[in-house]
Amino acid sequence: MKSLIAVLAVLLSSLAGGVATEAAERPNIILIMADDVSWEAFGSYGAQDYETPHIDALAAGGVRFRHCYSTPICTPSRVMIMTGQYNFRNYTHFGYLDPNQKTFANLLQDAGYKTAIAGKWQLNGLYNKLPGHDDPSRPHQAGFDEYSLWQLTHVKDKVSERFWSPPIQQNGKFMTAAENDGKYGPDLFCDFLCDFMQRNRQQPFFAYYPMVLVHDPFVPTPDTIGDAPRTQVANKRNKNGKANFQAMVNYMDKIVGRIVAKTEDLGIAENTLILFTADNGTNVSIRSRWNGVEIRGGKGTMTDMGTHVPLVAYQKGVTATGQVLDDLVDFTDIYPTLADAAGIRLGPSDPIDGRSFLPQLRGQPGNPRDWVLCHYQPYWNKQPGQFARTGQFKLYRDGRFYQPADDLDESDDLSKQLTGKQRLEAHRKLQSLLDSAPPAPAGHGDRETKDRPIYPDWKSLHTK
Repeated sequence: MKSLIAVLAVLLSSLAGGVATEAAERPNIILIMADDVSWEAFGSYGAQDYETPHIDALAAGGVRFRHCYSTPICTPSRVMIMTGQYNFRNYTHFGYLDPNQKTFANLLQDAGYKTAIAGKWQLNGLYNKLPGHDDPSRPHQAGFDEYSLWQLTHVKDKVSERFWSPPIQQNGKFMTAAENDGKYGPDLFCDFLCDFMQRNRQQPFFAYYPMVLVHDPFVPTPDTIGDAPRTQVANKRNKNGKANFQAMVNYMDKIVGRIVAKTEDLGIAENTLILFTADNGTNVSIRSRWNGVEIRGGKGTMTDMGTHVPLVAYQKGVTATGQVLDDLVDFTDIYPTLADAAGIRLGPSDPIDGRSFLPQLRGQPGNPRDWVLCHYQPYWNKQPGQFARTGQFKLYRDGRFYQPADDLDESDDLSKQLTGKQRLEAHRKLQSLLDSAPPAPAGHGDRETKDRPIYPDWKSLHTK
């Protein structure tokens, strides 16, 4: 019977445009993406203000990437990671994922995986009241069998914050703030995913956890709130912003530890690939000590502080132990990596922008990219733009050229100082890439913007 189910899964995957290996060879996959926190907040990356022992342990036992890049704010990163495509192909509105787009959950679900999502959604088009913005089935359309989500069909109001006593929609049911009175949202989402893993431990599963931590408002966690009321009142901003942010980072790490421990308790750690990253830079109000210097959060900006995020991968007994890589990764690479892990051959309906980094997780050279690209038009009153970069150098479409490794604030424009072989060669390659990319976004886009160009059929930018 089991072999028949495996064969059917392969056939279904083939019909969907990919070919999967048998179920016994496919690992479970857990993808965790923190909200609004960059590399400077993690011990394994050099943080001095935060305690992240569980994520650091994953890095020590697995693979840590020094160069992973997102976009500067949440929705563009979420659309990019879920669809495996650069934003110039399919991003049109803040807070919106086109339901016709194929996601990594659709891919894995079609290959026989049980799928679930918990945490922050914010993809129904609520801010623009787009068609279907009030449709609670959107997560199912995006490939998730089960969901427990904040901000699915309800926008923020005075009783809708995500932390204490949160309103949550779970598998079609809306649970009000009153129903969740005194409960902590991040714990509820973690409980949901742990239960999902418990119920599906006998078959391959995919759990996507776009966390609500550590986005503002910066408020106390269960470890710091003490005897204060745990109603929506507890979600109000207060004077302890940095201290609360530190507590939230520490609690985020604690939740990651719970999920890792659950795989051990269920006896599935050896067959579960865990990936941890973040959607964009830290809030601009937060300053952090990192490797002896002070880093100001860069969320919303195209600087290193806004787009450089952590990436840690761990599968017990499978990933290379304690490996630290300089290979470049951006969010288009997650989709093909998950496909590779599941043994799925990508087909015509799958994206062409990313590259799998699964071989590197197993100690092999792989085929790392030579550059990453950021095409940024958030339609959210932020400065748009476009850049390409290597690990050392970064070129904007408007001609600015920096060496972020030595100039995090991007205060020294090198465009008039193109001397030295390494600098000249990097500039030449990045300029050639930008010349082959679609036009850079122009103007401050917002909710009212009428012209929202996309280029879904643009050729692949990879040359090899």
